[in-house]
Amino acid sequence: MRNKEGENVADEGRGDNTGRAPMRLWGGRFEGGPADALARLSVSVQFDWRLAPYDLMASRAHARVLHKAGLLSADELGQMLSALDDLEQSCKAGDFRPAVADEDVHTALERGLLERLGTLGGKLRAGRSRNDQIATDLRLYLRDHVRLIVSRVAELQTALMAQAEANVTTVAPGFTHLQHAQPIIFGHQLLAHVHAFARDVDRLRDWDKRAAVSPLGSGALAGSSLPLDPEAVATELGFDSAAPNSMDAVADRDFAAEFLFDAALLGVHLSRLGEEVVLWASQEFRWIEIDDTYATGSSIMPQKKNPDVAELARGKSGRLIGDLMSLLTTLKGLPLTYNRDLQEDKEPVFDAVDTLLLVLPAVAGMIATLRVNASRMAAVATDGFALATDLAELLVRKGVAFRDAHEIVGQLVVFCQVNDKDLGDLSDAELATVSEHLTPDVRGVLDVEGALAARRAYGGTAPERVREQLGALRTKVDEQAGWAAGA
Repeated sequence: MRNKEGENVADEGRGDNTGRAPMRLWGGRFEGGPADALARLSVSVQFDWRLAPYDLMASRAHARVLHKAGLLSADELGQMLSALDDLEQSCKAGDFRPAVADEDVHTALERGLLERLGTLGGKLRAGRSRNDQIATDLRLYLRDHVRLIVSRVAELQTALMAQAEANVTTVAPGFTHLQHAQPIIFGHQLLAHVHAFARDVDRLRDWDKRAAVSPLGSGALAGSSLPLDPEAVATELGFDSAAPNSMDAVADRDFAAEFLFDAALLGVHLSRLGEEVVLWASQEFRWIEIDDTYATGSSIMPQKKNPDVAELARGKSGRLIGDLMSLLTTLKGLPLTYNRDLQEDKEPVFDAVDTLLLVLPAVAGMIATLRVNASRMAAVATDGFALATDLAELLVRKGVAFRDAHEIVGQLVVFCQVNDKDLGDLSDAELATVSEHLTPDVRGVLDVEGALAARRAYGGTAPERVREQLGALRTKVDEQAGWAAGA
């Protein structure tokens, strides 16, 4: 069989790679081995093997603490670190692989260490449990991969900002309720998505502060009577601190659930962008054309160009939401401290990481290469009497109460509908027929460019504000990308 990393894992029912009987970390008080049904239910190595680099990293730190505590001699520490390095290289090269009989990543790696060191390899288990090992490994894995995710988000933001810069004066209809509402700058709409993704990154960075706590040293639940140094381990592994409560440390999966919430919300934002791309690329809109490299065709209709990347981004959001729901349901009602239910914490996390690292580059490429039909957007920018609000606000600036201005412009729209005219088509006499306040000077806001330029309040869609917004976002995204790169 193959694990989720695509690596070969021994078939069910086999022993380890040496042909010996299966090794277990817990068999001392048992007279016989587990039933096949239990063994099959318990095995997790087919998916937790991806934690091997992080487990080995933590093992090195633990070995140094054991030496500091006088539980390993200098010579034993040297042998231990060399063996761990050799084991890591063997894992990377594929020379050492887990077997299903290993049960989990910890069992597999201990087997590899015993093969290299004999009895000495067994000393590494002192003062730690699989409970604090897995809690540590998963935090290390996530803190590492969150930075990869943030890097991919930055690439998508960069693509959106490049399109926004190219469309900083492109006029487009703005919608509420998917109905024409007011004209906007298309770049303004693109930057709205950049802001949403920037909040996603802020959440992930804030998450990292809470995840930067090391559980190693907590043992199974009560800490250890050995003279260990959890703070030293935390420092070596890049955590900000050691866990202050050993029971909470091994039971806590808040960090995993919070990550999955952040991932799900990021997925929702990807879905929202995907939905807009689907609409924009439709024949009804024709605002954009997706590049051939990011679209597919139909097996029956030769003319079709399908926005599959946008649709898949939309669809994958359901998967990410499902990962969150899966873990929250698992965690609900668990007593302290560790329970085997927590074997189910890893697959939703791994799936969310894999999904985001798959979707983000595809969406970034689609956005970077799409072509904007500016003339089409401009032609429909004022459809649906989209300048009505600008006219009402002009009346307010002339001293008319907004309630009255709203009523006047509403009546004007009805007049236009009855007479099959647009707002800009009305004569001075027709304007005056509706209200004495509709003097000829109101035509100044019935021009799209003038209406957009007037929306220069902070956060507005005026081109000058869009340019300012673009500059500020570039600074923010650069800073976020720098964090992801470790700068």
